[in-house]
Amino acid sequence: MKRQQVRKTLLLASMLLFPITLNYLSPYLIIRGSFEGVLSGSALLFITQFLTALLFGRAFCGWLCPAGALQEVCANIQPKPAGKKLNIVKYGIWVVWLGAIIAGFISAGGLKHVNILFMTDSGISVDAPVGYFVYFTVVLLIVVLSFTLGRRGFCHSTCWMAPFMVLGIQLRNVLHLPGLRLTAEPDRCIRCGACNLACPMSLPVRELIQDGKLAQQECILCASCADSCPRKVLTMTFQKAKQRKA
Repeated sequence: MKRQQVRKTLLLASMLLFPITLNYLSPYLIIRGSFEGVLSGSALLFITQFLTALLFGRAFCGWLCPAGALQEVCANIQPKPAGKKLNIVKYGIWVVWLGAIIAGFISAGGLKHVNILFMTDSGISVDAPVGYFVYFTVVLLIVVLSFTLGRRGFCHSTCWMAPFMVLGIQLRNVLHLPGLRLTAEPDRCIRCGACNLACPMSLPVRELIQDGKLAQQECILCASCADSCPRKVLTMTFQKAKQRKA
């Protein structure tokens, strides 16, 4: 099975499982839990995303995220690139959201206990009428943002999970840890632009190759650019970042 077939199969599975996993990705439940002094399942997932980003960057976004899967389906209908200015929006949302979580734990007198199944006693997120309402509201939001803002518009503008992984990447770089990265051989590039068209995050991959700046915070390591390149300029490898020459 080719790499993109594997990736898309995993994304499809994650999208089909979204009615089960929705609460574990919820930005609301972690706030609700914090005001009761509870570390919820979603909080544990976000912490895990931060830690795994030390090794795998934002690969979760490219390979396992149900919202990402839905957006890539939408991109087949509305393939326009998303604007760069959208990226700052999610960080503003994240700061306010994180502040609410901190305020919640302070109000509750600190962390009291951990409950992976907080407000999800059956283990399944959509198990009641209100769950269906929340599920379809979230799906509608993702679809609307994808159609109006461009490819993976939700990822660029709204995603509350991405900043955790970006922080993990930044810490990895500070500690000079090895990790999953894209590397390139610029001399092999014929500037056909296939990589730009293939990138679901609308990154200018061709230009980044020439500038030697492939380590982008918005890169989700899906390897679509590498697999679309006719000259095999790009490779996804596990290694330390190369030190720039003075």
